[in-house]
Amino acid sequence: LMQQLDLFKEPEKPTNLPLRIPLQDVYNITGIGVVPVGKVETGIMKVGDKIIVVPGREGAGVAGEVKSIEMHHEQITQAIPGDNIGFSVRGIGKKDIARGDVLGHPDSPPTVVSEFTAQIMVLNHPTVITAGYTPVFHVHTAQIACQFLAIEKKLNPTTGEVLQENPDFIKNGEVAIVKLKPLKPLVIETQKDIPQLSSFAIRDAGQTVAVGRCISLVKK
Repeated sequence: LMQQLDLFKEPEKPTNLPLRIPLQDVYNITGIGVVPVGKVETGIMKVGDKIIVVPGREGAGVAGEVKSIEMHHEQITQAIPGDNIGFSVRGIGKKDIARGDVLGHPDSPPTVVSEFTAQIMVLNHPTVITAGYTPVFHVHTAQIACQFLAIEKKLNPTTGEVLQENPDFIKNGEVAIVKLKPLKPLVIETQKDIPQLSSFAIRDAGQTVAVGRCISLVKK
């Protein structure tokens, strides 16, 4: 077994994609300043990088600069996908950013959406899901209520073929293409562009109701 484990090829890290770090928490440490923590999902962050965190408290994003990066209590000069890091920033206050915000580089900032279309699978809903339903979506580290604007198509779960256009409702075990509107600014990416930030779980009354992935979006 050990020999076989040694033969596994390590999956390639998505360093060629734009930088994305969903924030897990933000601390204010005496003598250092504001220290956000999170896991690098895609891209590379280096000390000295100009960064932007969106949506931020005002919804317009907050710009800053990376002063230092630390992982497992050791200073590092750059962070790559899979690294859980804390990093000190210049130009950003503790109240400007929060858990659920996403960090990127200013030349390719994370996408804040006004609406998005997703493919979802209903796992465990007590009745049926119709347009107007507004549960909480867990996307990376964000938890934001999103409203179902429309159920566009019902799909065959095995083949993906369209079974019904514009159905009135969907229920357990069914797969559908749905149009959604976040009630607060939300960062999500499409499955095609940055799959690491495209998936989500829908929860309601302590249950995971459905899971899905964003397939297209409208930028805010």
